[in-house]
Formats: sequence, structure tokens, C-alpha cells
Amino acid sequence: MRDFFRRRVPGGRRPVQASTERRPAVPRRLLPWQVRERRFRSAPLGRRGLDPQEVRDFLDQVAGELAAVYDALGQSRRETSRIKIALCHLQAERVRARNEREWER
Repeated sequence: MRDFFRRRVPGGRRPVQASTERRPAVPRRLLPWQVRERRFRSAPLGRRGLDPQEVRDFLDQVAGELAAVYDALGQSRRETSRIKIALCHLQAERVRARNEREWER
């Protein structure tokens, strides 16, 4: 299951990105394998752990992606609800028409 989300590339190598900067006009999608394989630089000398700014930037990117996913999920649920309501109205209309035909006999 772990390899399911990995992007397959001929030769088994992943493509190298031309730039590490994000362009605001064309946001780059964050893929699951990118999150799993993300590594952070160590903090500067005199501090332990990871570089806090780099971690914050990455978390902001993940939060943005999650917000987009939740927005899309909400939109999908609203559309599903709208379709279900329309289907119920259609079914009720057909039952009403059938009942009227039976009464006319």
C-alpha cells in the first residue's frame, strides 16, 4: 500500500524540479510521496532540531492543500445533496402521475 501513492517514472527516478520557489499564479500540487519523503535541514549551530522557518513554510503548504481538499469535498457533498433532492422530486412526480393514471381507469 505504501507504494500506491508514489508516482511512477520511467527508469525509477523521480523528475527533478526546476525551481524550489512556488509561483503564486500557478500553485504546485502537493503529492503524498512529497509529504512522506520531505526532509528538513538541521537548525543552525547552537540550536537543536530542525530549521523552524522551513518547517513552518512546509506546514503552511500542507495546510493550504488540506483546505483546498476540504473545500472540494464540501462542494462535492453539496452537489450530491442537490442531486438526491432532485431525484426524490422526480420519483415523487412519477409516482403521482402513475397514481393519477390508475384512478382514471
